[in-house]
Amino acid sequence: MSAEPPTDVVPVSPPSSSSSTGSSSSTTAAPTGTATTPTPPPMPTAAQPTASHNEEAEGEGVQIKGLGKGESKSDGEEEDGRGGRNINDDEEREMERLTSLLMERLMASRKESGPPLDRKVILPSLDLAAVAAKIKDGTFKNIIVMTGAGISVSAGIPDFRTPGSGLYYTLQRFNLPNPEAIFELSYFLDNPEPFFRLAKEMYPGKFRATTTHYFLRLLAEKGVLLRCYTQNIDTLELVAGIPSEKLIFAHGSFASSHCTGCHEPHDIAWVKEEIFADKVPKCSKCGGLVKPDIVFFGESLPPSFHQGLKVDFPQCDLLIILGTSLVVQPFASLVDRVGPNVPRLLINREKAGNEPVDPVLALLGIAGGGLDFDSPRNYRDVFWQGDCDDGSQELARLLGWEGELDALIEAGRIQFQTANEAKPSTTTPTTTTVPSEPPTQTQQQTNTTTPTAPSTTAEPPTTTPNNP
Repeated sequence: MSAEPPTDVVPVSPPSSSSSTGSSSSTTAAPTGTATTPTPPPMPTAAQPTASHNEEAEGEGVQIKGLGKGESKSDGEEEDGRGGRNINDDEEREMERLTSLLMERLMASRKESGPPLDRKVILPSLDLAAVAAKIKDGTFKNIIVMTGAGISVSAGIPDFRTPGSGLYYTLQRFNLPNPEAIFELSYFLDNPEPFFRLAKEMYPGKFRATTTHYFLRLLAEKGVLLRCYTQNIDTLELVAGIPSEKLIFAHGSFASSHCTGCHEPHDIAWVKEEIFADKVPKCSKCGGLVKPDIVFFGESLPPSFHQGLKVDFPQCDLLIILGTSLVVQPFASLVDRVGPNVPRLLINREKAGNEPVDPVLALLGIAGGGLDFDSPRNYRDVFWQGDCDDGSQELARLLGWEGELDALIEAGRIQFQTANEAKPSTTTPTTTTVPSEPPTQTQQQTNTTTPTAPSTTAEPPTTTPNNP
């Protein structure tokens, strides 16, 4: 390191002083009427080294001229004396390097054995039996459930991504630029017809609630369900009898509608009539497009979702995740909203959510690490592989609730059958078992608790989706 004073290091002046931008010395402001005297830069000594490449100059109040504090000048770069250089490219490369390093360290930490020292082990074993035992003994009293399309597949409602049968596969008939476009706000505003054609097919009221839905109702009746956050728009939670105050429809529903232009609310019964008449609903106030309050890509989630994050998740003592691929944000990030000692149970056909969302926060142990099933450091994440209904049935068995669950399912079947048989003949012609007309407004209102549906011989609704 050179013994000569560096020409690009200057002492930072106190608040009442100003620095020269064109030389290596600074001039301190003097009182009025007093001449100013240049102050030479400090000479480096063994205890005061100069700044070098990727090295911040030491000493309080010293910085590299033309760069931010903590940044250094690249080798061979000339100082222009006018505020420095463009460092965007260097910053981007450095961020990529740091991100890669953090990911490597995060992955390495997952290979270490045993839970972190500051974590409390709640489950004696990472399996469904241990979760059930802690529910039975009262350890878990504020359970949050996250659900996706997988809990409604057995009702005949397809998920999004299953090859050959998922919604994104069946949407090829609409000639979309990409399958997701039908739920993109920008595409909808330019071409709303495909969505409304699909909406005619996906309106609620045709399907029975599943075993999983009734298990969630049982959690509510036992007083341990704090809240259910669902991505689904089929409202089968209400059909199953889960109290509405226990539900957060994170991606909206057909329960209300607004103008996309002036945000004027519109009667959902009128919107439904327009959709079933193959019309595009238009706002009576501004002429803009009116759509049900389903959250599209590009739209904000409902206020109830954000309010719930603040109120519910600090109370949560068990997180149950059912039938979701955990790829849609911000919903997927909810797995990191619970406390570090809160067990997390995933019941799904395949593992999901086990990729870190934010490596920086994950390395710090704050959030963003996702689910961690396979590492030796896993101390709270449980994965049960299979269909949601089978997993719910097994959990009910371990809890000793199997008889109660079966009773709820049977009562729901009878209610569904009774409502279906009671349909007026004007809406269900005797010549076919498939209703040719949508339910009337009165029937639609009734469907929040008593659904109507086609008979078991009806054509499968292969295009009625839930959010991913």
